[in-house]
Amino acid sequence: MTSESSAEAAVRLTQRLVRLRTVAAEGATAVETPAAELIAELFAEFGWPHETVEVAPGRQSVIAVVEGGGDPGPTLMFEGHTDVVTEGDPADWSVDPFGGEIRDGRLWGRGSADMKSGLAAMVYAVRELQRSGPFPGRVVLGALCDEEGMMLGAKHFAASELARQVDAVVVCEPEGYELCTSARGGIRLRLDLHGAMAHGCMPQEARSPILAAARVVGALSDAQCWAEKRYGTHPYAGTVTVTPTVLQGGDPVQLNVIPARAMVGVDVRTVPGTDHEELVEHIRRAAAEAAAAVGVTVRLAVVDDRPAIELPPEHPLVRAVVSGHQQVHGSPPPFGAVPGTTDGTILTRDAGLPTVVYGPGGKWIAHQKDEYVEVREIGEYVRAYAAAARAYLTSGAEGNAE
Repeated sequence: MTSESSAEAAVRLTQRLVRLRTVAAEGATAVETPAAELIAELFAEFGWPHETVEVAPGRQSVIAVVEGGGDPGPTLMFEGHTDVVTEGDPADWSVDPFGGEIRDGRLWGRGSADMKSGLAAMVYAVRELQRSGPFPGRVVLGALCDEEGMMLGAKHFAASELARQVDAVVVCEPEGYELCTSARGGIRLRLDLHGAMAHGCMPQEARSPILAAARVVGALSDAQCWAEKRYGTHPYAGTVTVTPTVLQGGDPVQLNVIPARAMVGVDVRTVPGTDHEELVEHIRRAAAEAAAAVGVTVRLAVVDDRPAIELPPEHPLVRAVVSGHQQVHGSPPPFGAVPGTTDGTILTRDAGLPTVVYGPGGKWIAHQKDEYVEVREIGEYVRAYAAAARAYLTSGAEGNAE
């Protein structure tokens, strides 16, 4: 059973990590570096073989391998990221966004939930697992970089030799006690509209991409309705959404000019069972038809494509995390879906690794002002992770022996 000191140590580590401003700010030469150095120091203190990998300039991941010292068995990975999104205007916060203050039973600050508390809990869970005696197989701990950007850390790890040796992954993102066995996919689209420039007083001489963009936005709403009918409602992930997020066109300095070009950015979220190729082609046709009505052409580019993923409830990883949660809370966790994508999406897509997402912090608190995590949750997840790891590794070893 996890000692109180492990929970306290995880809380202290969370505070130390929150106080490090690991934001990928413009012009920054080092983002995750201070957090990577802190975690590497801990790994060294615990005697865990580890490696710090610079994935891009100033972007480091730290990976440790902890051998169980028991029977041969599977390899379980716990994964988290050390970067955080910007705090925005600090004046909007009621606390120091990088103070790591504990007040009213909560630990406050940017990254407290997303996801430095999950990182701290996984580190001390594995430490406690090791202290409680030999276990089959081994555990990999990955503190990866750039999850909030293009997930460079996950992509780099997925291409590594070590990734091919991992059997399953627990992603320690905040999900509010839910065990997320599925995650929505994400497609980022850029629609470039090309028309003809003219004077603002002579719109009859123009082919306005601004008017076309308005029609395209309406067509995107229709495309979402089509997708909802086509792919249905997932019990945890809901429905496909097609959301315009960026609209650019014209020059505010020249309000008397109808521009030749405009751009619509689109964030598409999908559910398990969605055919991404089919959906993108439907959006392409719908946008082209809408713009053609005013003589404008559209070029669609896929900026990023991340699949929706899902594990069945009978998968050994799911059963193990259910067992770990139940040992701590006395009842199984509710199942859910990640509303966005995580490093787990990339690890599944690029390395074929089964992943679940389960970690401390509210499901909807990420990226907001006054971000916090309940202090008690950190210790609860230390215990649940340790129990889940032993359950997964032991059952895997038993399966290998049969």
